[in-house]
Amino acid sequence: MPRPARRPASPCPGPKTATLTREFGRRELLRAGLTGFATFGLSDILRWRAMAAEVAAQQAVPGEPQSAPKSQEQPTAVILVWLRGGASHLETFDPKPDATSEFRGPYSPIHTNVPGIEICELLPRLAGMADKYALVRSLSHTGGGHPAGSLQMMTGDTDVVDKMESRYPDWACVANRVRSGKPRRIPNFIAVNPIDTYDGWPISGPAYLGPAYQGFKVFGDPSSPTFEVPNIGLKDASAKQRLSERIDVRRSLDRLRRDLDQAGMMEALDRFESQAIDLLVNSEAREAFDLTREPDAVRDRYGRNQWGQQCLMARRLVEAGVEIVTTEFDGVPCGRVQNWDDHAVNQHIFDAMKFRLPTFDQAVSALIEDVYARGLDRRVLVIVTGEFGRTPRISHVASSGGGVASGEAGVVQPGRDHWPRAGSMLFAGGGIRTGQVIGATDRRGEDPIARRVGPEDFLSTIYEHLAIDFRRVAFPDTSGRPIPIIREGEPIHELWRS
Repeated sequence: MPRPARRPASPCPGPKTATLTREFGRRELLRAGLTGFATFGLSDILRWRAMAAEVAAQQAVPGEPQSAPKSQEQPTAVILVWLRGGASHLETFDPKPDATSEFRGPYSPIHTNVPGIEICELLPRLAGMADKYALVRSLSHTGGGHPAGSLQMMTGDTDVVDKMESRYPDWACVANRVRSGKPRRIPNFIAVNPIDTYDGWPISGPAYLGPAYQGFKVFGDPSSPTFEVPNIGLKDASAKQRLSERIDVRRSLDRLRRDLDQAGMMEALDRFESQAIDLLVNSEAREAFDLTREPDAVRDRYGRNQWGQQCLMARRLVEAGVEIVTTEFDGVPCGRVQNWDDHAVNQHIFDAMKFRLPTFDQAVSALIEDVYARGLDRRVLVIVTGEFGRTPRISHVASSGGGVASGEAGVVQPGRDHWPRAGSMLFAGGGIRTGQVIGATDRRGEDPIARRVGPEDFLSTIYEHLAIDFRRVAFPDTSGRPIPIIREGEPIHELWRS
């Protein structure tokens, strides 16, 4: 499925180690660097993974633990809902009704079903289930641009400047690398509307881990009747017959190549190609993505729109055994500029929030409801966040163009700008203690005044849930130097403490 034109792709750094360069050759590296996961066949990706496993064995950091899930029978999983552009904490989970008019928006807080916790009135469904999630109101960092802020959140990179290359791998690629030991019938990291770039700038990626560990990317609107995931499952007998004929020819050629193989690499490649073929012919993978198998009432409950069906797909994927699912909320449901970047020049922030929050409220509340109703709440951690919050002080600037939630060009309208000093996050499931608020900001929502949480605290929390020993795990960078997956930071322990 083609990438949407509104989000231009940036070049992927690709694998850079000398060993990989020798094994793949320059042409393969160029292909890997200029295209994404969905463009190649699954065998290409699994071949990279086989190669990467060989490299990792040669370059392994002494004493590196092989972390395992908390339960081998029921492995832990994470669903990250990403609000690209940065949602206003003031119009979502940290309202400030007593602030002065320069800061206070038009929406009032409402009581939730947990005494003492209030959220924005535009989120009534989430207000009715505050006992099933926890809020962190004290996120704070230094990345003021979308790329820098996103890389801080996704990778722990402390750089304050936007740049065209990710210095560290993001948490999802790291988790995929740590948990890549066993063959699977469905990819273990799936990105539904992936968190990849912001206007061509990278905001996540595998960095020196190489493309073998990036996610299987699913593009398009899952609510569309024509939606389809490529490279998963074969629907008819004729397609399976054609695949069988191609496999027979390939195996004949591979027997010749195997005679020339001196390093045993062909055996490893055959193993991973078999997995790719299995993904094409087995029904489990195709069924996991098939939302038509859900009752109409369930699809309606999530919302017959892009965000609702993305969340429903995420739930189906973790039930099918996928352990890492990311999904980005952007596009048409956001309004004119199709993201949460609510500068006044882009759109009228209060009209935009009124337009998008009902869709957000329905999708996220349905996901949380299902996580608990279907017995997933101990092993699946749901997280909702973006790269930062928005300026507490309201700005008034002329619109650059009319559209949904924006006045015509030249019309002065309200907005909020980038604000990495304060933001909010939602956590649900994962065996956490719910019905609580962690941290607090001042009376304007400008800065944390209690329990500041930084990006690496956020990442440590994810690793803690996934039982990844973030204090010891390190991977070699392009120079062979071991780089810890966390440089500093501690999990948000209050999420589990009573």
